[in-house]
Amino acid sequence: MLSTIDDSTLMKVASALGEEDAVRLIEHLKGVEEITDDEIANKTGIRLNSVRKILYKLYDHSLVSLRRTRDPKTGWFIFHWKLQPDQLEGFILSQKRRVLEKLNVRLEYEKNHDFYYCGSPECKRIPFEEAVELVFHCSTCGKPLVHFGNETMISKLAEKVDILRKELGE
Repeated sequence: MLSTIDDSTLMKVASALGEEDAVRLIEHLKGVEEITDDEIANKTGIRLNSVRKILYKLYDHSLVSLRRTRDPKTGWFIFHWKLQPDQLEGFILSQKRRVLEKLNVRLEYEKNHDFYYCGSPECKRIPFEEAVELVFHCSTCGKPLVHFGNETMISKLAEKVDILRKELGE
């Protein structure tokens, strides 16, 4: 499990979700209790549409919360945004679970298939069933296909799966 969530982790997550603009946006959110999307756009120089897009992406992952009020003059809604750094650990754990699931699927695929390859870097490996249909000739370059040992890939995938399982306490 994750023990401490620091600023650098928060910035890495922001960067992954919205690149440099999200990092600048998070910097402003960290320094205030609550702020509107309009204020963020004015202070950061990021276009309002981009600010909203990033905020909603962060909101979808529960990394920010919002409070809605109505402007008495215009009747329009005003959204007040607040950073929720306490949700970061849960977000990271859920991302790790997603990655683990994908790695497990890939590992099973690698274990359950026999691959053939022509040796050309621009061509891809082909599962046995497809190689038979192609009479063991590459569909891209026409070279003969030879067996491709994927033991190294299986080993590396299994290693990554084990590391993630340990981190997740499984």
